[in-house]
Amino acid sequence: MAIILGDNQYGKAESRVVRIVRDTARHEIHDLNVTTALRGPFAEAYLSGDQSNVLPTDTQKNTAYAFAKTKGVEAIEQYGLELARHFVNETDPVEGARIEIEEFAWERALVDGTEHDHTWLRKGQEVRTAAITVDATGEYVIGGLKDLVLLKSTGSEFAGFLSDEFTTLPETHDRVMATALDAKWRFTSVDVEWNAVYPEIKALMVKEFATLQSLALQQTLWHMGTAVMEAFPFIAEVRLKAPNKHHFDYDLGRFGIENRGEVFFASDRAYGLIEATLLRDDAPPANDAWRASAGLA
Repeated sequence: MAIILGDNQYGKAESRVVRIVRDTARHEIHDLNVTTALRGPFAEAYLSGDQSNVLPTDTQKNTAYAFAKTKGVEAIEQYGLELARHFVNETDPVEGARIEIEEFAWERALVDGTEHDHTWLRKGQEVRTAAITVDATGEYVIGGLKDLVLLKSTGSEFAGFLSDEFTTLPETHDRVMATALDAKWRFTSVDVEWNAVYPEIKALMVKEFATLQSLALQQTLWHMGTAVMEAFPFIAEVRLKAPNKHHFDYDLGRFGIENRGEVFFASDRAYGLIEATLLRDDAPPANDAWRASAGLA
């Protein structure tokens, strides 16, 4: 029997990069969490400790900070592409690079009803994500979001399901449906108006969640994904993950109080976890586009 080294990569995980744009009196902020990972002939670093092919992870971190200044971070997808291209094109013997980015949103503080030029409040909404891979097969960008918390107080059903001796869940045709959506979409091009496309994708998903008379969270995910892919032909694949944040009627009858779907116990666990991948039948191959590093994006 022989033991061989399989897939491997190495890099610097979760560098917190904050870029303030101070070109005018009205500043802008970009708050990122950046992970880099390099792929190539690094086997000897593992097998014998030979570091001669290894670009230090500290150097990768420094590059992320330097590029935040020299390249800018107006769109995280473009910033990630610049980083990945640099590592592959300028650093021997790197053959592939994976960049994963989270962007944390801020909104301007209001002072006497007017937006302040250099003070912000952290938004409690979703985290925008991007994962960029550059290697010999091409350049790949996966956009996304996570922790988009959605809730609708009606317009959701769950009935007609299998039942056995352990089934206690009653059928319902009117329930609260809530989730914290994790969505990712693979582009077929790197020539995209990244900052214009992102809010449109988010709006489409929210619209489908809100307006569909949902017979199951699975059906809702299908409608979310198809709406995005129909609107944007340059998106080849959508991957969705949605925990079902259950809300159960709280038993107020014990106290002589009627509760007709007005007061709920919000259960944080256990929860249903619904996942789906939608793929165009003519989609180009993803190759290593989905091969993760820290798994941030």
